[in-house]
Amino acid sequence: MPRQRKGVPGVDPKHLIKEAAQLLPDPPRRAFLRGGASLGAVAFLAGCDVIDGASAENALRAISRFNDRAQALLFNPNRLAPVFPESAITRPFPFNAYYAEDDAPDVDGKSYALKVGGLVQEKKSWTLPELYALPQEKQITRHVCVEGWSAIGSWSGARLSDFLARVGADTNAKFINFVCAEGYWSSLDMPTAMQPQTQMTFKFADQTLPRSYGFPMKIRVPTKLGFKNPKHVIEMVVTNDYPGGYWENQGYNWFSGL
Repeated sequence: MPRQRKGVPGVDPKHLIKEAAQLLPDPPRRAFLRGGASLGAVAFLAGCDVIDGASAENALRAISRFNDRAQALLFNPNRLAPVFPESAITRPFPFNAYYAEDDAPDVDGKSYALKVGGLVQEKKSWTLPELYALPQEKQITRHVCVEGWSAIGSWSGARLSDFLARVGADTNAKFINFVCAEGYWSSLDMPTAMQPQTQMTFKFADQTLPRSYGFPMKIRVPTKLGFKNPKHVIEMVVTNDYPGGYWENQGYNWFSGL
């Protein structure tokens, strides 16, 4: 006979689920609540009893991990994100970060060197002139923020997949971790890194990438939510060890595909 899950005296299940859902960022939180989540459904997916706030948090994190795996299985690296005409570009393009715009790191382009390491054959640092010499292409794609807004921008740079081939990266590895000048970091799964629109971006609107938008280089990933597009990147590491990320380690869904 199936074990019956009993409620906790004095605990309102609906209130508990809503409270626990605050641990999820939008839009996952809204989707979670729209789905009519219940204690039973959460407990079934997470494989544990949900009896208080702490267990609800653990259950939601288990669901998030399940969601990561499901999104990874559904992701098609050959499917392109929508592209737009010049007339659709959002002007001005909004600034967004966990710090104020005036606090964006001021990286010296003359001394800048991108460190490349991990599971690659060519471990070296790349100067900005060397990076600028890579074959580049332009894309006009939509940036979708986890906060609920979106904007269309024009980005130019080198395909990350081409760069990975050039440095002899092990494309059977699981992750690429990106470290940023201000201490931010985020990571991608290898199939997303190899998607042809995933870009090492050096220009915005045909001009050198502004400080606000990530000079000297950002990683543009139009198939991911905005926080998966790290700015001011100073290091990339190919690895099989899960790197997490600044927001991912605070409960944001790691895969965060669109």
